[in-house]
Amino acid sequence: MTAKEIRQTYLDFFKSKQHHIVPSAPIVVKNDPTLMFTNAGMNQFKDLFLGEAAIKYARVADTQRCLRVSGKHNDLEEVGIDTYHHTMFEMLGNWSFGDYFKKEAIAWSWELLTEVYQIPKDQLYVSIFEGDEKEGLPRDTEAFELWKQFVPEDRIILGNKKDNFWEMGDTGPCGPCSEIHVDCRPLAERNAVSGKDLVNADHPQVIEIWNNVFMQFNRVKDGSLKPLPAQHVDTGMGFERLVRVLQGKTSNYDSDVFQPLIQFIAEKSGFEYISSAEPGDKGWNEAVAMRVMADDIRAISFVIADGQLPSNNKAGYVIRRILRRAVRYAYTFLNLKEPFLNQLVPVLADQFKGVFDELYLQKEFVQKVVLEEEVSFLRTLATGIQRFERYETTSSIDGNFAFELYDTFGFPIDLTELMAREKGWTVDMDGFNQALAEQKNRSRAATAIDTGDWVIVNEDNDTEFIGYDHTEIETEILKYRKVSAKGKEQYQIVLRQTPFYAESGGQVGDTGRLEDHSRQFWVEITDTKKENGVIVHYTDTLPTDVEGKFWAVIDEDRRVLTEDNHSATHLLHAALKKVLGTHVNQKGSLVNADNLRFDFSHFAKISDEDLAQIEHIVNQKIRANIRLKEQRNVPYDEAINSGVTALFGEKYGDFVRVITFDDHFSKELCGGTHVKATGQIGYFKIISESAVAAGVRRIEAITADKAEQFIVNQSNELSQLKGLLKGSQNISAAVQALIEENARLKKEVEKSILAKAGDMKQDIAATATNINGVNFIATHVDLPNAEAVKNLAFEVKALVPDLYLVFTTLIDDKPGITVMIAENKVSEQLNAAKIVRELGKEIQGGGGGQPFYATAGGKNAAGLAQVLVKAEDFLK
Repeated sequence: MTAKEIRQTYLDFFKSKQHHIVPSAPIVVKNDPTLMFTNAGMNQFKDLFLGEAAIKYARVADTQRCLRVSGKHNDLEEVGIDTYHHTMFEMLGNWSFGDYFKKEAIAWSWELLTEVYQIPKDQLYVSIFEGDEKEGLPRDTEAFELWKQFVPEDRIILGNKKDNFWEMGDTGPCGPCSEIHVDCRPLAERNAVSGKDLVNADHPQVIEIWNNVFMQFNRVKDGSLKPLPAQHVDTGMGFERLVRVLQGKTSNYDSDVFQPLIQFIAEKSGFEYISSAEPGDKGWNEAVAMRVMADDIRAISFVIADGQLPSNNKAGYVIRRILRRAVRYAYTFLNLKEPFLNQLVPVLADQFKGVFDELYLQKEFVQKVVLEEEVSFLRTLATGIQRFERYETTSSIDGNFAFELYDTFGFPIDLTELMAREKGWTVDMDGFNQALAEQKNRSRAATAIDTGDWVIVNEDNDTEFIGYDHTEIETEILKYRKVSAKGKEQYQIVLRQTPFYAESGGQVGDTGRLEDHSRQFWVEITDTKKENGVIVHYTDTLPTDVEGKFWAVIDEDRRVLTEDNHSATHLLHAALKKVLGTHVNQKGSLVNADNLRFDFSHFAKISDEDLAQIEHIVNQKIRANIRLKEQRNVPYDEAINSGVTALFGEKYGDFVRVITFDDHFSKELCGGTHVKATGQIGYFKIISESAVAAGVRRIEAITADKAEQFIVNQSNELSQLKGLLKGSQNISAAVQALIEENARLKKEVEKSILAKAGDMKQDIAATATNINGVNFIATHVDLPNAEAVKNLAFEVKALVPDLYLVFTTLIDDKPGITVMIAENKVSEQLNAAKIVRELGKEIQGGGGGQPFYATAGGKNAAGLAQVLVKAEDFLK
């Protein structure tokens, strides 16, 4: 069976068991502060496990794109080294939300593996939770008895809490699990050593293939376990491992999931892929590099396709590090010194066509983003290598320097060790590891959030957002909790009904007040966010009495201005498509009361003419006062077939909300708040257009009051400029004349400076003193700019042979030093770059340059005299 057939067989099997097949959620998580990426199939159903959302389907199955590169579930370091860990992987899963439990989950997993996929039963082992006395958890005898129907008792393994009690993190849904392991060793090895002894022993051929998790508990802040509102089943089967087993391979990378990528790399690099190579063997480093590249491009491509661009922050930084890791392996072990990784994107996209089409539909965009990142990093890598080559030591590289190479230039420590060995050096690994640990601790401290347990006020988890129709509502507090972050304490409140819009889709969360029933006292709501589908209101203080009725009231003025900007982004999106082409797609946005920011796919700077046309179209639609057409609870397929614009990387439900401003102009899926008619926006003004990343441009704009104020300010500035130009009606011509006159005067000044320097050079040359065969000059020169000083130094050098020259300067009250040395006199001691660094200390500054010419700047002019005294010391 091919990988595609294996995947479809899984989905078809569970469809026959009355499971609803759902699409994969985006790999980038947007509404869960505890997660950066989807790292398990259950992530998108977390709110269902916690009882915080209504269950639409009691039985669900899917194949979910997952990423494990940080935090508790981190497989990054094993990727490429072993044969079965991956950064991005597919998790085949089936779920029961309060429906079936252990009996059906165990029976169906066995049926699928042994009867449908026909894996030999004598190669399978199962494990159950042995219990944990400390936690007060008994042995899972129910699972044990159920498995006895299918396998002999000697193939049922008792697992400890580490292996057989599944937890998402420090808090959250959890429960005992029952794993299925497969022994892929040859028959002779299986007869010689029982596979039972190798389960969970990191044997590359005895691997876990399926995990049935029985969600029964919620781990709360104090570490205790509380029963979930209902019992659930969460199963996960690693797709790549399953394909390997069914295709009879000994490595995931030998299956048709990875081989198209690996063979492409092998062909283009000229290195053979030796799958069986072990550490120390010929071809081992090359094989690891190919596996790393094939694996990492999957993670990189799907995350970019889901809307997360490489950057220096959070999820974007993680992806940038993964990408650079792959480029380093290609550079170091496959001699690929030019951008190459991007060429794998079309190969990967073709593989997943019909499965995850979001990549195929954006393959050109994703490839260009990867290419830009490669080009940038290869420049950084070259700079780092130069930095390494300038490092001075006779034996060992300092750990802090190794960490600088790792952190600033992206050098893996093994690359630094390799380059050091070539020079006969070692690396201070203890120092490196200490610096790395300190950075991780700083990062953890900066992002640490201490979240308390929810305090239940009203036993009801049904919350309702009524903010599309109301700006205030009488409501009740359902629950609250304390949250501490960066030394600040806040409270999170969940209301039964709320008009507060929670930050989502680029629109900021509402602010406002929670008033008591008398409306005499209130607390300020400072922000509103969504967590696992629940609307959470932030406040610095709690109401004195959290029970009873409250009035939830949004800041209506702020909401109106935010709506102006949000609706303007829809008009802008449509105008961009009309002017630039249908390739334009939204890649991000920020909408608040002050302005709007819109990121979109486009590969060139937008001309001034096109920007003017885009702005004109948007303002035309504003003046047309187009009424909002809002459609709620539209079936997703119906909406898509109607030609609506949907965004890549967004998770849409079965029913969606459609926002339309003119059926022939702007029609988008959107959950945000909008103006009732476009005339409310008033006026739209583009402030800037810039590049964000390869293939992504950004427009920033303002509307309504801010746009009006902008025009007023521009008009006032224009009036002032006219006044300065003595009322000239043709301002452009007047300014151009001033520019030309300024350029003419500059040339005259430069001529004067050159003449002055010409007069100085003979006098300075005459002051040369011969010390040990070197003509030494040290003097202060009074010139208005650094270029003139440099020219004078070179002119003196042309007059005086065997020269060692030191100038001090004071330009715009800033002290400076210039050192010039004749090339034939440059030595270890007489080196301009070294000398200028040492002399720079006298003026509390520093600098650098070449061995024959270097400069320095500083802030202590009083030290210039000492510089001239000290300069002669380098000749002793």
